[in-house]
Amino acid sequence: MERPILNVFKKYYPEKPLEIIKSLFLMRPSKNTVTSIMSQSTETEYIIPARYRRMENMHIVFWLMKDISWCMIWKALGITMIIPTLTIAIVIAWRTRHIAAELSHNLAIAFWISANSLWMISEFFGFDTMVIWNGFTGKHLALVPFIIGISILLYYYVVQRPKEIKLKKAVTT
Repeated sequence: MERPILNVFKKYYPEKPLEIIKSLFLMRPSKNTVTSIMSQSTETEYIIPARYRRMENMHIVFWLMKDISWCMIWKALGITMIIPTLTIAIVIAWRTRHIAAELSHNLAIAFWISANSLWMISEFFGFDTMVIWNGFTGKHLALVPFIIGISILLYYYVVQRPKEIKLKKAVTT
């Protein structure tokens, strides 16, 4: 019987692949096992300071509070939560501006939050079903930031990422 995951581990960790799999998936891995596996990796690591991680975690809390408020129709709290949620998303994008992949994804998240917020506001104030122009309603205004966000990701994956891969191959050969 073919075991694809075992073959992957055999390729990258030839010394004891089955023990590593068991350690990682069947039991709680020891710090030494995880460190050993990670130290064998040839991938570039992306390490962020703990204070940035804490900010990202708070960002999730604010985002969830905003969406829960939307769901529960708590207008004041929902609208208030837009400010810290969007602000932190912009700060995170700014801090990752030197890494194209991170920047593009974080900008897409900021536009997603903007679109989400527009949609929420349109529902809170009752213009979500009001036709604004040519069959488009108030909630369709959210399409603008949604499209901007997806356009940023599309540009990254169609234009920027292939350039990065080509440059990486040129440097390593």
